[in-house]
Amino acid sequence: MTGSDTRTDSIPERFVVLLVDDQAMVAEGVRRELESESDIEFHYCPDPREALDRAAEIEATVILQDLVMPDVDGLMLLRFYRANPATRDIPVIVLSSKEDPVTKSEAFSQGANDYLVKLPDRIELIARIRAHSRSYMAQKERDAAYQALREMQAQLERSNEQLEKSNRELQRLSSLDGLTGIANRRQFDKALEREWQRALRNCTEVALVMVDIDYFKRYNDTYGHQAGDDCLRAVAHALDHVVYRPSDLVARYGGEEFGVILPDTDLAGARQVAEKMAEAVKRLELEHRNSRVADRVTLSIGIACAAPRGQGEAELLLSAADQALYAAKHNGRNRIEAVHLAEPAPMPAAETSTS
Repeated sequence: MTGSDTRTDSIPERFVVLLVDDQAMVAEGVRRELESESDIEFHYCPDPREALDRAAEIEATVILQDLVMPDVDGLMLLRFYRANPATRDIPVIVLSSKEDPVTKSEAFSQGANDYLVKLPDRIELIARIRAHSRSYMAQKERDAAYQALREMQAQLERSNEQLEKSNRELQRLSSLDGLTGIANRRQFDKALEREWQRALRNCTEVALVMVDIDYFKRYNDTYGHQAGDDCLRAVAHALDHVVYRPSDLVARYGGEEFGVILPDTDLAGARQVAEKMAEAVKRLELEHRNSRVADRVTLSIGIACAAPRGQGEAELLLSAADQALYAAKHNGRNRIEAVHLAEPAPMPAAETSTS
């Protein structure tokens, strides 16, 4: 073979014939007509009760079927073929001694693919066997290709579904703080901008609560960073359990500082939430023997509230809440400071209360 030879080996055609007939003489006659054809494999079944299993066993590509048999009516056997998943698509050529049009019509109505009067001409029989077998085999290939395509499509759909699920989970994880499990700074910034714009459109108020754990560095120095992490988790969960509206958001802002966004909330409402948060953390009774304000973990809280009126941005609210938090820490910690931004600027003096 030279390099330019483009011949390819192909799988030779193989046609499997099953003859179902109670007459051995007919079987021998058909066998002799087919014996010289190397591509035709002949099988004989004298008992029609075994025909379905035998056809499936040998993977017949065509069935030659007698109509008149002593134990099973040939027309009934045709119905059995068509009702059985293993044989329903195998072409059936009826071999009958009757040339009655009514009998032919009945055979076709019961699922026969062809009708020949036995014994048929050898050339015609072989041609019909090959034609029906090729049609059946081509249909099987199309069915297999279609099934493979459906399986590929189903697999693709499953893969896409898994990818969407993974993307949703990734999106969820990307918005959560890895230590505490609550919203992270990225989610906080997005939510604050979103709620500011919503308040601007709806002419409503939005409140921001900034929370800081008092003397947290001393806590870490005293109990170790593992205990510090446990403290952050406990405080985060306590804060998160105070809010209940779907639009409210508790986030870890950074370090030991937390931010709480309260849409459609005035200053009085935000103060109530802040007081509940301070009380929730006190109920944890986390020991903090080196704190300068109490022997348990406490919070300093700054509140800012605003009703956006077309000027300024969400950073104004954040800056005001930071200043209120600074005032709470400057004024002794373990307390709440609040400010209301009636206009974007300037900011009025802070109100003070002790939690």
